Amino acid sequence: MALRGKWQLQKLIVSYCDWGGSSRGIRSFMENILPIFKESNPQLEVVTELIRGQHPHLKGFYRNQNERVVCVKNLTPEDIQLHATRLRNALGRKVLKLKTRHVTKHPSVQGTWTTDLKL
Repeated sequence: MALRGKWQLQKLIVSYCDWGGSSRGIRSFMENILPIFKESNPQLEVVTELIRGQHPHLKGFYRNQNERVVCVKNLTPEDIQLHATRLRNALGRKVLKLKTRHVTKHPSVQGTWTTDLKL
């Protein structure tokens, strides 16, 4: 996703094993879909990395120095393309757990409105 006109994902590393069974989908992804993905995203640096004896994964490096890793073990090439597109579209921010369901910049002095009526 673009923030202020700049794509946030800078680099995508595709790690795979050349003989493992769990990397079967990512090997066909690299043959068929990855060249098209590279052409459609010229702003993105795509690197393939051979790691023997480990499960395949996608690693994305963002402009704000964060990184995200997605395991793509035993997935089809279409699912791997979906994960790569989601990494490209993400902003790279850390996921924060909300403390309450009601989020506002200016909280009410009277408290949160509820449908319960206490007489």
